[in-house]
Amino acid sequence: MPGDWQELTRLTRGRPMIVERVRLDGTAIAIEGQFELPPLARLPAEDQVFVTAFVRSHGSIKQMEQMFGVSYPTVKNRLNRISRQLPFVQVNSMPVGEDVLAELERGEITAERAVERLKGK
Repeated sequence: MPGDWQELTRLTRGRPMIVERVRLDGTAIAIEGQFELPPLARLPAEDQVFVTAFVRSHGSIKQMEQMFGVSYPTVKNRLNRISRQLPFVQVNSMPVGEDVLAELERGEITAERAVERLKGK
């Protein structure tokens, strides 16, 4: 399967692709339309491999240096180049009040500390 994706990337020479049909694996159900690939899938194959290695190494630049046989600045430069190709993803974090109450409930903070944080101290 990985070879198929790499072959498709080679054939398209990095040009943007629009997916027009999606079929659920193991079923006869298919959806047709125009679907853009997710941002990670739009990266060149070698960048996808790099991102996968970075995630699998839990973000360890030292491991990336060893895996790819490159220096720290090279890893950082490549990560910066790849990150510029990806849109920023806004993550909806828990409101501060709910976060504080959850920590209090788990016994991670005292009631006094919870009150201080809720007051913004």
